[in-house]
Amino acid sequence: MCLALPGRLVEHVQHEGLPLGVVDFGGVRKQICLELVPEARLGDWLLVHAGFALRAVDEAAARDALAALRGPAAATETGSEP
Repeated sequence: MCLALPGRLVEHVQHEGLPLGVVDFGGVRKQICLELVPEARLGDWLLVHAGFALRAVDEAAARDALAALRGPAAATETGSEP
């Protein structure tokens, strides 16, 4: 089983012709390859696996995925019922 995490693209960079970007995963920033998603723009939410952006997703889907990954503990932290 593989896990792709959503993150927001905050910077475009190039390295020897390879399209790269910096993606913010809730405060942790990582450089990733954008070759599979060349249409990605700053502010886009991307699904990232093993250092590669696989596809763009809408913000609602990204936030739903992040909430699911945080699990019931996240709901308790915000004061919501689990």
